[in-house]
Amino acid sequence: MALIDTLITFFLVLVIVVLFARGVVIVQPYQQGLQIRLGKYIGRMNPGFRWVIPLITEVIKMDLRTTVMDVPSQEVITKDNSPTNVDAIVYVRVIDPEKAFFEVSNYRMATVALAQTSLRGIIGDMELDEVLYNRELINNKLRDILDRETDQWGVKVERVEIKEVDPIGAVKQAMTEQTAAERERRAAILRADGEKRAAILRAEGMRQSMILEAEGDRQSRILRAEGDRQSRILQAQGQAQGLRILSLGARPLDKRAITVLSLDALKQMAEGQATKIIFPFELSSLIRQGAKFLGATEDLADEKGFGTDVAIDESLLGDIPGKHEIARVAREVAEIEMDIPDEVKKSAADIMREEGDAPGNE
Repeated sequence: MALIDTLITFFLVLVIVVLFARGVVIVQPYQQGLQIRLGKYIGRMNPGFRWVIPLITEVIKMDLRTTVMDVPSQEVITKDNSPTNVDAIVYVRVIDPEKAFFEVSNYRMATVALAQTSLRGIIGDMELDEVLYNRELINNKLRDILDRETDQWGVKVERVEIKEVDPIGAVKQAMTEQTAAERERRAAILRADGEKRAAILRAEGMRQSMILEAEGDRQSRILRAEGDRQSRILQAQGQAQGLRILSLGARPLDKRAITVLSLDALKQMAEGQATKIIFPFELSSLIRQGAKFLGATEDLADEKGFGTDVAIDESLLGDIPGKHEIARVAREVAEIEMDIPDEVKKSAADIMREEGDAPGNE
């Protein structure tokens, strides 16, 4: 009898412990508990250690953290009839545990399904290029739609991101060809622009080269003209100096000596086997001078212009020679006289002697 009482007591204690353990509820800091007793909502249960009446009380724990939900990939037809596989990621957070549990059976599944249908509608109103280039616009539209619809479920949609836009094979091949064509077009434009720039630079270089060549030719012509002018001036000055030297050397000579020199020049010209016909200048004057040389007497002073010095315009000849210059010219004249043949010198000396002995020459 005592054993039976002991067993009953042990059994009752065990039942009490089990029942007490079943009534213990621990709510985490990121959770919110919903207490339901006999089918009636009692209230929220804050985080911490809690005990409820077991067997008749149910505690639903709602996670209040942001949850990431993956929207499965689905094939969507764009506005320009381009099939495209699209998937997304939705970030949601429960802000009202009662609505999230009592207003919808499974807010996660409902949010994913709503995201799929909304994404299909948004992309269906856009062309493929807009889908590829305006992902931010799609994200904002989808977030606004989901946030507005899930507000009655006590769920806040914080962020939506399009994870991948993958056109099907034929569309992707067409896009690849289009991209290749666009790159070829850009390459052709760049090549044409480079060739244009190169042609411009070549033309500019040729223009500069022609300008420099013309400038060099102009300067060389100017220098050659200046050199030619200087050469002609120097030649004219040399001729003038030579004429002045001849004039200075010829002044002591009279016409008879000049005649002797002229006859000697004719003699030298007549040498040789070839037949020559010579017409001397001032033939009458030459005959008259020859007659005088043969013995005819005539006052040399009566000759017009003979024995008088003719004024020379020294400004046309350059600088007037000084004493040293005259002495040098005299030496040169003497050297020239040394080169005259002895016969000519003798004839000239006889003529000068006869003129000195002639009456009226004192």
